[in-house]
Amino acid sequence: MTDAFDQPKTDTPSNADKPVGQWTTGDEAMTGAQASYLKTLCEEAGETFDPDLSKADASRRIDELRSATGRDG
Repeated sequence: MTDAFDQPKTDTPSNADKPVGQWTTGDEAMTGAQASYLKTLCEEAGETFDPDLSKADASRRIDELRSATGRDG
């Protein structure tokens, strides 16, 4: 007999698929990887880097700058 705890969740999206506004850790400080990438994008775009962004805000800013610098795809 299989119990519900043995089954992987399939009814909720993975964290990578969740909209930024639904991240449970979105208010935490951005990660080191986000900061590094964002610094690079800011330099390329001639924009100011803000080291105080949250994870969610950094993700949004990265998306904006990727588009502005042509790195979006």
